[in-house]
Amino acid sequence: MPSDRTSAGDPARTLALLWGLTAEEKPGRRGPRQARSTAEIAAAAISLADAEGVDAVTMRRVAQELGLSPMALYTYVPGKAELLDLMLDTVYATMPRSVPVDEGWRARVAAVADDNRALYGAHPWVASVSTSRPPLGPGLMAKYEYELRALEGTGLPDVELDAALTHLLGFVQTCARMGADGRAAQQDSAMTDEQWWSANADLLARVFDAERYPVAARVGAAAGEVHGGAYSADHAYAFGLARVLDGFAALIGENAR
Repeated sequence: MPSDRTSAGDPARTLALLWGLTAEEKPGRRGPRQARSTAEIAAAAISLADAEGVDAVTMRRVAQELGLSPMALYTYVPGKAELLDLMLDTVYATMPRSVPVDEGWRARVAAVADDNRALYGAHPWVASVSTSRPPLGPGLMAKYEYELRALEGTGLPDVELDAALTHLLGFVQTCARMGADGRAAQQDSAMTDEQWWSANADLLARVFDAERYPVAARVGAAAGEVHGGAYSADHAYAFGLARVLDGFAALIGENAR
């Protein structure tokens, strides 16, 4: 099963796992009371993903963390695909829910964006997981309800409201992925962006013709001086979020609350 997308497992077994159906509600399920809970399993898997990345999460590794045999773990979770859904839904259920002082829609939407950015900061692996078919658990439903309420009352039709939220979350996820790429490059090279550019300045000067690319030379130098490198995750997020809000304003109108 692919480990980079949700809802790749058996839908019936996944929904039973996410919604905590009891043994009586699972036909054919018999046996002694289990010593572990799905919450403990999710916590162990999430901790492993946070430390080593989602690819490190295997049924064997999680079982070891819990002091179980791999076969014993399968009595709790059907497989890796369902485990990933459980992990993500658990993270969604525990993510921050901000209450902005300003009750206007801009503040509410910005809070949703900030909350999702904080989620990716705490669990970087989440940004790499495809959720085009999301895990339909209680954590996702609570998250979706909270986020939709940020745009509720703005006058947007329901389809546009959903599309606006999708656009916002896609922007935040892209920023999170780019930020993660930057951190990985820094870790691999053992250099900050500023150190890397400084170390390679002489090599770049040999091949780069500023007269041939005058705009690139000017803009690149200005951005590099401000950011200490070619890219600033914080600046990209702040600039982009402001533009997203401006775009929503064109749909909503400035008088909406």
